Amino acid sequence: MTPPNADHRSFGRTMSALGRRIVLGRLDPGAVLDVGEIGAEFDVSRTVVREVLRGLGAKGLVDARPKRGTIVAPRAQWQLLDSDVLRWRFTDGVDETFLTELFELRLAVEPAVARLAAERRDDHDMATLYQALGDMRSAQVPDEHVEADLAFHRALLAAAHNELFATLGPVIEAGLRVRDRFVHSVTSDTAPEEHAAVLEAVRRRRPAAAESAMRALLVRSAADVEKAREGADA
Repeated sequence: MTPPNADHRSFGRTMSALGRRIVLGRLDPGAVLDVGEIGAEFDVSRTVVREVLRGLGAKGLVDARPKRGTIVAPRAQWQLLDSDVLRWRFTDGVDETFLTELFELRLAVEPAVARLAAERRDDHDMATLYQALGDMRSAQVPDEHVEADLAFHRALLAAAHNELFATLGPVIEAGLRVRDRFVHSVTSDTAPEEHAAVLEAVRRRRPAAAESAMRALLVRSAADVEKAREGADA
């Protein structure tokens, strides 16, 4: 009998592989996903394959059709803000459209989040923000900086006290991971201070200033990515 933890590992490995193929366009919409073939390729049971297909279906990537079996769903059905879908989308590189759309979404959302945070934050929110900023300043390697940066933005989402905004955490994480892919230094000299400007406006309950500071931070981040990409192409 296969141990449950082995089944779990097989599930995750198969799910990620199929998810990436779909999201990266290696399986076209309408392509039939045969349970037996998938099981043979990944050396997993039919039960594991069916669970994987159910998981992909929950993300809108596949669709079960009577008499046709399970097929790759049209792109319009995909849950594009799902954390796995976002991660799979930039596994093997980031296209220009993805970068642009991600920046546009963050620019539309995060300044508004900062404004609300300045209006609604409490003492616990401020403590979490200060901790994240401190971790950014003390980061010694890129991974530490990215995690602290992500913690800051998550804390800001929480400080807005809006459950719907809070669900956008995966979008922000994707944006930071993309930035980290291109910007290899631990951080720019001004990055912590740009976050500090947001924090200070939130602390002083100045919504307009918080919104403006967050917009400036995002524009600077996008410029860093573009500069790094241009350098890589040179």
